[in-house]
Amino acid sequence: MQKKIFILLVSLAVLVPFARAQEHEIYKIEKISISLGQYNDMISVLTEDGIVFCSDRRISILNDVRSFDRSRMYNIFFAAKKDSIEFGKARTLSDNFSPLANEGPFCFTPDGKQIYYTSNVEQGKEALKRSGKKNNMGIFIADKDGDEWTNVRPFLHNDPLWNVAHPFISSDGKYLFFASDTPGGFGKADIWYCEWMRGQWTLPINLGPEVNSPDSELFPYFSPTQDLYFASDKAGGIGGLDLYSSSLRYGEWKAPIIMPEPINSSADDFGFIFKEGTADGLFTSNRDRSDDIYGFTSLIIRKNSCDTLVMDSFCYEFWETNAVKFDSMPFEYEWDFDDGTLVRGVRAEHCFKEPGQYLVKLNVVNLITGEQEKNKKNELVVIERTVQAFINSPDTCYIDEAVDFDAAMTNLPGWDITKYYWNFDDGTISQGVETKKVFSKAGTYLVQLIVSADPDEKGIMREACVSKIIVVQERQ
Repeated sequence: MQKKIFILLVSLAVLVPFARAQEHEIYKIEKISISLGQYNDMISVLTEDGIVFCSDRRISILNDVRSFDRSRMYNIFFAAKKDSIEFGKARTLSDNFSPLANEGPFCFTPDGKQIYYTSNVEQGKEALKRSGKKNNMGIFIADKDGDEWTNVRPFLHNDPLWNVAHPFISSDGKYLFFASDTPGGFGKADIWYCEWMRGQWTLPINLGPEVNSPDSELFPYFSPTQDLYFASDKAGGIGGLDLYSSSLRYGEWKAPIIMPEPINSSADDFGFIFKEGTADGLFTSNRDRSDDIYGFTSLIIRKNSCDTLVMDSFCYEFWETNAVKFDSMPFEYEWDFDDGTLVRGVRAEHCFKEPGQYLVKLNVVNLITGEQEKNKKNELVVIERTVQAFINSPDTCYIDEAVDFDAAMTNLPGWDITKYYWNFDDGTISQGVETKKVFSKAGTYLVQLIVSADPDEKGIMREACVSKIIVVQERQ
């Protein structure tokens, strides 16, 4: 008997892009060198040649500007880059910004030619000395002229009766997000946005109750992936101001997700921003008594390439070659697949339920005499699983649906596996043989499973990686 393997199930061959798996720490944080002193530093942006940030540090030894209540006032500073982690001495970003008003938070336009920054609406010595009148915050704009910032002017939608602050412009320059306590919102302070149309910013629009709460939403940052990050002191957080993220999908904002520790803490955490083109970035926290700028580094492991998951098929096609030579003879063929299954015919297809060794037998029946010859031919069929790490999960799922993933069918003989690590291709990870995952956005995700074993007797640590495509759909 000649055997031919007929695979009915094929391996995946298509290509594809933070329940958020937040129970595992996915960030490492550390104070940046510029923020190790006795001052309050916050809200920073990395540039090609340094870092720009807000601070209440003295402008000079002789010039210690303070507000009416004697607290130091914030200004915008720049420190040149020494290397990847060290910066030089900080200096004020521009002498054209008022030293007699709080300056910042701020943002730059995508081309770097303008700065939008927060400052007191009323400025000057008289405004500084007034104690009986609230001096609200507004947004101001300045243009870059060489190494200087000039042509300072107020934002079109400032209102001296209310605070308009914390500007951030999207990477395409089309949207300006900011925080304000303007009437018409949902809480103490809300996040609003304007759209750039016909050479000016449109009337502000509130992001709505999905993002905004009865409390305060502040410090918006809109990432290039269209995810909104902001700080809020609403109920249900870890403590103080907490950082949240939300996504805009089909014109609606998804319910905000609180960011994991150690980004969030029991103190105030705010001013989150990514370094361009990376999963690393900066944020501000007063967890160490003063406001300090922290850098965060993603601990998420993602391989450049993994083996594609092979979906094993235990399906075969069998036929008797001599039946072609003697097709005029009155014989009938019966296949015994050694698992309780009998199939009649010159050709037979059969799927074994599991790996193993099966002695497949061919019985022949003479239809004229009725004689039956058992075990006329036989062949031992050995079925083995592919040696690989294995992802068991649905191929498709819906947004906000809890999906089970497990690696229990991993087949790596001789490996003492100590770690199962999952990368879900959306900035979240998990660990363990089994895990659950909720995808918050529709799309195609290349999920990776990385397994590692203890070092062998030669001290060599073994690691395997396999990937599988998961398609996440919108519910109709």
